[in-house]
Amino acid sequence: MSARDHHEGAAGASPLIAEELQALEEKFDPELRFRNLGQALTILSGIVLFLLSCYHFYTAGFGIPRSATHRGLHMAVTLSLVFVCFSASGRRDMKPGRLAPLGLPLADWLLAIAAAVTSLYIPWIYDQLAFRVGNPLPLDLAMGSVLIFVLLEAVRRAMGWPLPVIAILFMCYAYFGQSMPGILVHPGASWSNIVNHLYLTSQGIYGTALGVIATYVFHFVLFGVMATRIGLGQLFIDVATALTGRFAGGPAKVSVVSSAMLGSISGSSIANTVTTGALTIPAMIRIGYPRHFAAAVEAASSTGGQITPPVMGAVAFLMIEYLGLPLTTILLAAIVPAFMHFFGVLLQVHLEAKRLGLRGLTREELPNALKVIREGWLTVLPLILLVLMLMSGRTPFLSAFWAIVACIAVLVIQSVQTLGVAEGMRKAAIGVWEGFVLGARQSLSVTAAAALVGIIIGVVTLTGVGFKIAFMVTSLASGWAVAAHAALSILPFDLMGVQTITLLFTLMITAVVCVLMGCGIPTTANYIIMVAVAAPILGLMGVEPLVAHFFVFYYGVLADVTPPVALAAYAASGIAGANAFRAGNTAFRLSMGKALVPFVFVFSPALLIVTPQFTVTDFALAAGGAMLGIFALSAAITNWLRGPLYLIERLLLMIAALLLIAPDLAATIVGIALLGAVITRQVLMPHASEQSV
Repeated sequence: MSARDHHEGAAGASPLIAEELQALEEKFDPELRFRNLGQALTILSGIVLFLLSCYHFYTAGFGIPRSATHRGLHMAVTLSLVFVCFSASGRRDMKPGRLAPLGLPLADWLLAIAAAVTSLYIPWIYDQLAFRVGNPLPLDLAMGSVLIFVLLEAVRRAMGWPLPVIAILFMCYAYFGQSMPGILVHPGASWSNIVNHLYLTSQGIYGTALGVIATYVFHFVLFGVMATRIGLGQLFIDVATALTGRFAGGPAKVSVVSSAMLGSISGSSIANTVTTGALTIPAMIRIGYPRHFAAAVEAASSTGGQITPPVMGAVAFLMIEYLGLPLTTILLAAIVPAFMHFFGVLLQVHLEAKRLGLRGLTREELPNALKVIREGWLTVLPLILLVLMLMSGRTPFLSAFWAIVACIAVLVIQSVQTLGVAEGMRKAAIGVWEGFVLGARQSLSVTAAAALVGIIIGVVTLTGVGFKIAFMVTSLASGWAVAAHAALSILPFDLMGVQTITLLFTLMITAVVCVLMGCGIPTTANYIIMVAVAAPILGLMGVEPLVAHFFVFYYGVLADVTPPVALAAYAASGIAGANAFRAGNTAFRLSMGKALVPFVFVFSPALLIVTPQFTVTDFALAAGGAMLGIFALSAAITNWLRGPLYLIERLLLMIAALLLIAPDLAATIVGIALLGAVITRQVLMPHASEQSV
């Protein structure tokens, strides 16, 4: 969902502003850095993109062909389009040179043809694969080698170097296994074996990641684009403004609520940041928020959109395949943790507004809630239909099909009401064309990344490196735990056992790895890699699969606001005119609720509702403790409750936060006591705290 798409036709949004927002989105999101094409190639690529969307729209409603055919066809068209839409240099404007049919360099034409041929080769020989796997023909090896090279180059163009470099390192590990140190050593694999495993089996390029993108994610990207074109994104912003704008620090609260709403249909934190931030960031600065804080609020809120049901940045559909659970289970599990994130951001926004003495929006600045809903209620019907169908147990792609149909129907109704039947139908047809082209174009990079991640997953299954890394991490955590337990033995009581401390250290190491891996890599790709590498670590510690998957997913999302590569924060700072690194640090601080909650649901799985350990008592203890813990931590970080805090009060609040999220009733009671003591002192002696350090 692009900034241009959102702001077309928006009240008060000039073409210049829309172009500036699109340029900003493209600057920080390489996945949208499409090059300028000549007229003939623009028309040709537009037709192919439209037909790709039509194909997926049809298969969503009327049935998907054999998986190898479906995945191969999707990858063939998508990879070919990558070499048309993305330049080798990353520049949008470039001189094509002499050998450039239709203005496209000859090398790009050759790469596009190679991508199509090598992708379609597997569906073509599919019936013979049972006799070829393990004993590939020279032609098989040649096709596989070319596709691997093509994938590396396609992802480099669409996303930059990080993911291709990781894939190359994994392939080097598979090839040079005998030269690896210590536990990482393995017999090694010849290039023939590597290509055979990655290309001819379902454990590599044609594996689960590509299948999920082709079967589920494409449809929801298309739905998000169509929903935005009918005005659903603007409705979310208007409703959020009407409901929360009048309170202290109103525009910041509008940012949080609207980003949560928009995140339910958007899979991109950067697109969410630019779309809502264009309106909320200037308003936050206008009422007195520092520029870096305004940028941080928008970035932290927008990254939360990726953990918000029903889309969850496409990860929900990957979880279906990996865990074998129905989508309704995944969505129910995601509700409370997502709420905790936005609750934490809202608390810090409110306390910061109180600390700075900021006002809300005036009555003149607020839209009328009833008028907004009365004029825009039609645009929310497709989303309601989508959620109802998903919760009723319909397949995700069939639900997306009918939701897209509903979007098209709403677009027709809106156009006809505004322009009359003839002109309205013409405008609606143009809107469908543009939406289908844009939806397909936005799926290009994620498809290429998913196919390349298949190489990484293939190496993991070929070499068993995932379990080796898991053993290394748990051994390291166990050593630290023994030392920590010995240090804690000076206390008159046993605070935590060795096993609990080991799990805690394991979670901390895993969280750091997920955040580092997420620097510069899209959330979906990061999640797939972490499932193969990091989830087995938690599995060895007895963490059940659903909980482990949510843990690595949440910390992968956190990378978008974690410097030095905090892409969402940098996009927001571009709108705010703020220091990008400072905005990233503040956004990470605002996201501390998201950082705490995964630890809570590992130790108290009842927080995810659908786990076997769920009881009302355990859920109430976990959810209540988490909310109080987030409140205590927010006050400590902001340095404000009813007034400024002493240093000792901030330390007590931090200790209380840790105790409140612990899965222990005694610890929770002590945490409540500490929090109550600080609140009591603030209430009884509010003026004494003005001498805060």
